[in-house]
Amino acid sequence: MRELVLSCSETQAESLSDALLEAGVLAVSVEDADSDTNRESPLYGEPGLEPAVQAWRNNRVVALLPDGLDPQQVLEQISHELGHAPAEHDWSLREVPDEDWVRFTQSQFGPIQVGERIWIIPSWHSADPDLPVADAARDGEGVVRIQLDPGLAFGTGSHPTTHLCLEWLAHELPRGATVLDYGCGSGILAIAAAMLGAGRIDAVDIDAQAVQATRDNAAVNAVQVHAWLPDDFGAGQFDVVVANILSNPLKVLAPMLANRVAPGGHLVLSGVLERQAGEVAAAYAPWLQLNVWQARDGWVCLHGRRAAH
Repeated sequence: MRELVLSCSETQAESLSDALLEAGVLAVSVEDADSDTNRESPLYGEPGLEPAVQAWRNNRVVALLPDGLDPQQVLEQISHELGHAPAEHDWSLREVPDEDWVRFTQSQFGPIQVGERIWIIPSWHSADPDLPVADAARDGEGVVRIQLDPGLAFGTGSHPTTHLCLEWLAHELPRGATVLDYGCGSGILAIAAAMLGAGRIDAVDIDAQAVQATRDNAAVNAVQVHAWLPDDFGAGQFDVVVANILSNPLKVLAPMLANRVAPGGHLVLSGVLERQAGEVAAAYAPWLQLNVWQARDGWVCLHGRRAAH
């Protein structure tokens, strides 16, 4: 196989990548052309958010060509799309060894252990004899295995905030509790709650694709989760409400989320940086007191319990 490597500025990287994909390349990556030099620059956005521009000042755009695709044809098509042709010194071809790309990708992602009890296992490791056998049903304290493939959208369990929420569920979830996972993404927290002995579980997300992903992932793991868009979600309170999103939406959602917690129930929030913990707790103070349950890598999990009355 071959790669077409093009140089471009920050403002051109996104449109060039789109044009290459339209031209039929298999994949596109954008690299810092100044990497490993004194001109190298970091690329980051607000905490927990993607950068506004997915590019550096000077970029290398690398396109993987399928066998049989003429690179000159690709160059002509992107020239038509962009309205100008890349200069001769701004592009090159290089050979790459043939590989089993699926096998290579899978080799980069192994099982993830969360605390003592929970394992997140990609499907290609599901039959691995070295992994512990799921036995949570034995006494409510055993191992839980969640099958979830990295590369899926909406979260795959690798972020510290997800680990914090999973560990709260593993240590603190009351048996048979009703659970609401708000901002469910892939559904990993809802699925974990089901495997850890919860009762009815509802999951809500503003993204219809996330709702479908939650339903699909619940089916793969043979658990029942009721997944909804907010407009379709009915009234009701829950023994446990968990939300792993970001601090600003958590503050906006404070009245709704707090009132979804049943008397005596638990509220578990993450996606909050340590320096944001106080302001998020203040937003929920009219309903319940939130405290830091655990912190990890600069993130916190906040927990509070609503008064029983």
